[in-house]
Amino acid sequence: MLLFIVRHGDPIYDPDSLTPKGQLQAKALAKRFAVHGLDRIYASPMIRAQETARPTSEMLSIPIQIEDWASEDLAWQEFTVKYTGNYTHWVFFRQNTEFRQNGDELLGNGNWKEAKSVQELDLENCYKRLEQSADDFLERLGYRRESCGIYKILKPSEERVALFCHQGVTLLLTPYLLGIPPHLFWSSFDVNHTGVSVFEFKNNPNGLTSPKCISFSDCSHLLNEGLPYQFQNEINL
Repeated sequence: MLLFIVRHGDPIYDPDSLTPKGQLQAKALAKRFAVHGLDRIYASPMIRAQETARPTSEMLSIPIQIEDWASEDLAWQEFTVKYTGNYTHWVFFRQNTEFRQNGDELLGNGNWKEAKSVQELDLENCYKRLEQSADDFLERLGYRRESCGIYKILKPSEERVALFCHQGVTLLLTPYLLGIPPHLFWSSFDVNHTGVSVFEFKNNPNGLTSPKCISFSDCSHLLNEGLPYQFQNEINL
C-alpha cells in the first residue's frame, strides 16, 4: 500500500476555505494524482482540506470519505503551547535547543517528554487520541500496529490511499508512523501547502511491515503547472 498524506492548499482560516492560489494548487494536485491514480480518498472534516481534495475526487470519480480525527482543530487544542510574548502556537516550532538536557544532551525517544518545553501539554491524553485514531484508520486499511513503527499485515494491499489534511496532523502522524522521536522530527522538518508525503507499507512475506517515507512534502505538481513554488508564501524555492 502507498499512503499519501497531503496538506491542504493555501488557506483562509476564517472563514475556513482556500484562497484563489490554493484552488489552483488543488487543481494541480488533481493532475498529479491522475497520472497513476488513487483507490481511496479521505479528508479532514475541515473545509480547506475538502476543497483541496475535491478536484482530485472529481477527476478520478472517487468519493471523499471524511475522517473526523484528522481535524486540525482537535490537534490545535492538544498540541499548542505558550511562547515568549504570551502567544500560542504549535509545539512543533520549539527550537531544537529546547529539547536538550544539561545544555547539550538531546533528549531521546524514551525521555523526550521530560523536556520543559512540552510540559504544558497533556501528553498522555492527546497522544492517546492520536494513537488510537491513527491505529484504527490503518487497521481499516489492512495494517495493525504491533509496536513502535511495526505493523502486522492483516490484508495485503496494493491500494493507493490519500488523506488530505493539515500541517499539524502531518507533523504529528509522520513520526508516529515511522517510530521516530517526535521532538527530533518537529524541530527539523516542516510541510508545505499541498505538500505530498508518501509512505510505503511493503507487503513482506513475514507478515510484518515498517512504513517507509519515500517522499516528503513534494510539490513538483506546482512546478508542472507553472505555479509559484514557495514555502508558506514566504520563501521562494
